[in-house]
Amino acid sequence: MNYSKVNNITGWVCFLIATITYVLTLEPSASFWDCGEFIASAFRMQVVHQPGAPLFLMIQRFFSVFAAGDVTRIAYWMNIGSAISSAATILFLFWTITALAKKTIVKAGEQMTTGNLISIMGAGAVGALAYTFSDSFWFSAVESEVYAQSSLFTAIVFWAILKWEAHA
Repeated sequence: MNYSKVNNITGWVCFLIATITYVLTLEPSASFWDCGEFIASAFRMQVVHQPGAPLFLMIQRFFSVFAAGDVTRIAYWMNIGSAISSAATILFLFWTITALAKKTIVKAGEQMTTGNLISIMGAGAVGALAYTFSDSFWFSAVESEVYAQSSLFTAIVFWAILKWEAHA
């Protein structure tokens, strides 16, 4: 198997593990602090406290549609949105770690060995899954808060920088 295929498959496996973990431990309704405000504001498309989070509210409004009119399930579906955002963060974190590990382990002009491939995938899986199960990230992943999407956008930008650098 080539590096790209193994990297994609292993990354998506990490995403699946994170998604299952977060959905199974999801907050079933609104939790403390800002979550209730974000859920109510996203459902009614209202303004939250400063500095606001319009993109977060629009994306969470999309997830509220899956409640199919059952207002008792709106918070659950918005929490699913945060869980999926967090799992996608894990996916991009995995790809970032493997890109950095490949750059470190395989020198320019060298051929990648099976041992190198296993080392790179192992580093990515251990790093991504360690972050998956870290207390603070897990706590943010299972409730409707802006931190999950903020982490996702940060992970995408950092991965895109490495991807651009590899192809430039």
